[in-house]
Amino acid sequence: MPSAYLLVSHGSRDPRQEIAMQQLAKLVNNKLISGVVLQPKCELVGTAYLELKPEPLHQQIKRFAESALASGYDRLKILPLFLLAGVHVMEDIPGEVALAQQAIAQDIIIELQPYLGSHAGVEQLLAKQIAQSSENHYNQGWILLTHGSRRPGSKKQVQAMAANLKVVVAYWSVAPSLESRVKELVSAGYHKINILPYFLFAGGITDAIAHSSQELKLQFPAVHFQLAEPLGASAELADLIWDLINK
Repeated sequence: MPSAYLLVSHGSRDPRQEIAMQQLAKLVNNKLISGVVLQPKCELVGTAYLELKPEPLHQQIKRFAESALASGYDRLKILPLFLLAGVHVMEDIPGEVALAQQAIAQDIIIELQPYLGSHAGVEQLLAKQIAQSSENHYNQGWILLTHGSRRPGSKKQVQAMAANLKVVVAYWSVAPSLESRVKELVSAGYHKINILPYFLFAGGITDAIAHSSQELKLQFPAVHFQLAEPLGASAELADLIWDLINK
């Protein structure tokens, strides 16, 4: 049964995030068509956004589904590109998908796939990043910095992942904050602190994190701070997406 695919992210006013989404969609599409003879458009990969777009998400899904149906696809798989099981993943997106399915009837089946952060491979990507930055360096601490959510139970997964990675977790929008975690590590005697932003793409929040890290350098001049990049649109991330949409 031929499927089309729609990658859904939060949405941003920062153009870098939409560019990264398009790059990621292209990488996934390339995976889909690799090795297929005489069918260069055998799969369809698109992007949609929960917020900050003229159309609500369910209308974006409906429009994309109608286009996919006209191209011969009878199934649409939707992958939420979110790292935490917050309100958007657990409530908002399922509601929008249900509205889209009602609007397009049963001409095309819409399936909501697991969100990106639920894949164990995300933790492996972070572990690889930590291992590469930790070579030949001792007495250093790691902070996994994520957005955070006030939804009950939303911290459970990231806390478990942080425990597996042997790092501490901080949140941008809720406690414990980045600054409080830095103070804890400095008090524990760490002279190098690595900040690992648990975000998909560069944007306004990662810019604010970079600004905050500069302020921390002034506050703790004896400590060396290293700020890592967000996950970004990479072939490795496309592999995880491909795995999730085939579950």
